[in-house]
Amino acid sequence: MRILVCVKRVPAPGSRINVTPDSLNVDTNHLGFTTSPHEECAVEEAAQIVEQHGGGVTVLTVGPSEAEEQLRYAASVGATAFVLVSNDTGIDWDPQQTADAIIESIAELEADQGQFDLILFGNESADSGGHQVGIRVAVALGRPAVNGIKGIEVGVQGVTARREVDGGYEVYSLEIPAVLGVKEGINLPRYPTMKGRLASKKAEISARETQVAPGAQQRRRLHQPEETVIETEILGTSSDAAPKIVDLLEELGVL
Repeated sequence: MRILVCVKRVPAPGSRINVTPDSLNVDTNHLGFTTSPHEECAVEEAAQIVEQHGGGVTVLTVGPSEAEEQLRYAASVGATAFVLVSNDTGIDWDPQQTADAIIESIAELEADQGQFDLILFGNESADSGGHQVGIRVAVALGRPAVNGIKGIEVGVQGVTARREVDGGYEVYSLEIPAVLGVKEGINLPRYPTMKGRLASKKAEISARETQVAPGAQQRRRLHQPEETVIETEILGTSSDAAPKIVDLLEELGVL
């Protein structure tokens, strides 16, 4: 199996997100970054499939030069080839631009190396949550696509993909090549081993330049909500606090 996984560099979960003074971008000063969690699971799923059926895992990201960090993480957990599509503008491309850049890169990779059997995306990115890029790529390539995937089984002529619905699962049979949007929870991503970390430092990353036209979407502003201040009041440390607790429960309407 030849598998391509598309990942995105995003602020680490739990980070304090600030907006630039023009309200158009996230202020990346003092932010830590990681691989979007859905896509981290997609990398793990690809690695498991290749371990069972043979083949290779190519990981592609569109982003600044610093996104090399996310590619090297993928190398430490089993990926075998790496592509960085450069976007050093300091501004995230919109979903249309990002999809166009990925489509162009896939066309070049497949022309050189042959068709990918599977292209995996995260169900959505952890920062913008647009649910668009994977579907745009699939439509442009003319390949079947399903999002929200929580299980993948490789068969003789295609793949079976499973996603959760209320009270059960939907099961899809797709001929390959196909595109799947993987959802967090499909697996438990492995921790990089020391051997994997050392190998990742030597991984060769293919850097590609691309020129894409502005998309039809335009960002107007980012809104940063006011912080909610939570105060904790200690009512007591002994039985003397019991009446205060009863009064508080009555105030909340519990009693």
